[in-house]
Amino acid sequence: MIPLFTSSQVREADSFASNTLKIPGIILMENASINIYRSIRDHFIDLDQINPIGILCGKGNNGGDGFAVARHFINNGFNVIIILAGLRSELKGDAKTNCDIVLNLIELKKSSNFIEYKNGKDLKKLSECSLIIDALLGTGTKGELREPYKSIIQKVNKLNSGKAAIDIPSGLNVDDGNGEIIFNSDLTVTLAELKRGLYFNKGYINSGRIKKGSIGIGSEYFDELKVEDYLIEPEDVYFSLPKREINAHKYSSGKVLVIAGSGKMPGAACFTANASTKIGAGSMFLAFPESVKSVAQEKLEVGVVYPYRDEMNEVLKVENLDELESRLKWAGVIAVGPGLGREEKTQAAVKSIIKKYSKKNLVIDADGIYALRNGKYKELDLSNSILTPHYKEYADLVGKSVEEVENNLFYLGKKFSFETGAYLVLKGAPTIIFTPKGESIINTAGNAGMAKFGTGDVLTGLIAGLLSQHGDRETAAVSGVYIHSLSADLLKNKFTELGYSANDLLNNIPVTLKFLENSFV
Repeated sequence: MIPLFTSSQVREADSFASNTLKIPGIILMENASINIYRSIRDHFIDLDQINPIGILCGKGNNGGDGFAVARHFINNGFNVIIILAGLRSELKGDAKTNCDIVLNLIELKKSSNFIEYKNGKDLKKLSECSLIIDALLGTGTKGELREPYKSIIQKVNKLNSGKAAIDIPSGLNVDDGNGEIIFNSDLTVTLAELKRGLYFNKGYINSGRIKKGSIGIGSEYFDELKVEDYLIEPEDVYFSLPKREINAHKYSSGKVLVIAGSGKMPGAACFTANASTKIGAGSMFLAFPESVKSVAQEKLEVGVVYPYRDEMNEVLKVENLDELESRLKWAGVIAVGPGLGREEKTQAAVKSIIKKYSKKNLVIDADGIYALRNGKYKELDLSNSILTPHYKEYADLVGKSVEEVENNLFYLGKKFSFETGAYLVLKGAPTIIFTPKGESIINTAGNAGMAKFGTGDVLTGLIAGLLSQHGDRETAAVSGVYIHSLSADLLKNKFTELGYSANDLLNNIPVTLKFLENSFV
């Protein structure tokens, strides 16, 4: 897994470079600027020297990086338009030094411009630019943007130019991924190490592609730091996939009981059940209302429908648990929730299952999570569970608004998992897995085409099927989330984001597993 760092950890690295390694700040800035220039040229391969490069500079070290990057562009034949958000007389230290150097260069090469920003008219020349580089603000950004930064970013975001950000998109809180007005970048070259807030909430939306730029201190310093947040790598998934013994049989290869679906919503149950076998579970039973069992049987590819008496009500109730007892005891994993419905008697049945079978591995989704909303989960032992809510379901679960969850995402997610012992798979863009150890694991695959009915039900089945084969909740959650999203990415390349369904995603799982295998063989 790839470690992610907080803003304070990265700032401490700057102090280490200056005070321990004794690297002058101007050298750190030069190292950074060379990496930034190269990363931008590699990403924006169609840049030509006809249209100028716009560079927005602040008064601090982020602006100093921008001045140094401007010099590299000028020296390589580009014209630049530098706009300083303030007065040149306000610059200090290394930022002032790099500003003075680039101004001397502009004096020799008259085709570039330096502008001290006073009002919106000073941004007019940026409409000519093929690329605009944001070097306004760094990792110290907190709270609402002040002027003139707010106005500059709002106007620049409306331009059609390509956009790149130095270290972070200005306006982003790099710890919590929030911000009111944020530079909307196509590329972010983040310095020293990868920063957590670039990968979720507004950071995920505004950062574009993220590349790491070196400041010249190596990785040894960061290797010693305590890390709680990570990105998934493909090898994390491939090397943790279940391995079959040569003498394996269907009951030794994972036993899943899916308790899902109702007369009104039979499809969700079938997506979950079929996904558990697509990912390798050897045996699977789907508990389903007897009066409508034929609906499920028609859609079930592998496995057995295990009907329970519903007296034509088409939903689960507590009385049915006696009928299901043998299967509940038999199961290695119980997946409960998709399409069950929200009747009070069904909610009571869900809570009874979790209470009585809390020692079993449980995967709880959708209407199963609804039964635990507003803190009801605190009455139950979830220490062997994986919960897979989307943001609204999770907000209801913990009795918060969606906005509160977004603004305090990592605090609330880690708190929930630490206190309950449950793994929390918070579905979104991106999906984030919170562990009982107080860690977060951020998914690195997936696309907007996944925002369709049924895709979450497929994920529940994938996690349950993987968990049934090896019993490791973290591995099942990480692998299930990544494989689910990788399948979507492969489909996007084939059909576009609009052109595939949850059923396509499900049926593409074997192809996805083969793609992973071929990537490492």
